[in-house]
Amino acid sequence: MQAQSKGIAINIGISEADRKEIVDGLSRLLADTYTLYLKTHNFHWNVTGPMFQTLHLMFETQYTELALAVDLIAERIRALGFPAPGTYSDFARISSIDETPGVPTADEMIRLLVEGQEAVVRTARSVFPATERVNDEPTADLLTQRMQIHEKTAWMLRSLLDQ
Repeated sequence: MQAQSKGIAINIGISEADRKEIVDGLSRLLADTYTLYLKTHNFHWNVTGPMFQTLHLMFETQYTELALAVDLIAERIRALGFPAPGTYSDFARISSIDETPGVPTADEMIRLLVEGQEAVVRTARSVFPATERVNDEPTADLLTQRMQIHEKTAWMLRSLLDQ
């Protein structure tokens, strides 16, 4: 992945090499977020059981939020001057979240989504050192917001399993 070479050079006070390092982390975050979006949407369609209505609506809220998040992350990558990954093969190669074959039980769906939410948090957290080193506050702000949302969502999902 190379920075844009046409048009006006990017001069935001962060070198191309540092922007590339941040973009590599944001690309992993984008892949994790998109993979979690697909998993959540799949579970929304296929959940069954006594908690169907609750989970169906909760999963819809979550995948809608994730759909908006992928756009924010991709736009930050573009603002830093690099193309955003956008294919299934790109995402599969760099995501830390595995696909789930078949249709798990509702409780297993919840567990898998907790794991996915926490994986996104870990990925976001891993990008912070590069952003802090070069004072990239806009990316740090995006990462903080994503971590807050995913930590809260993991807690809410986890609470459904506490009995």
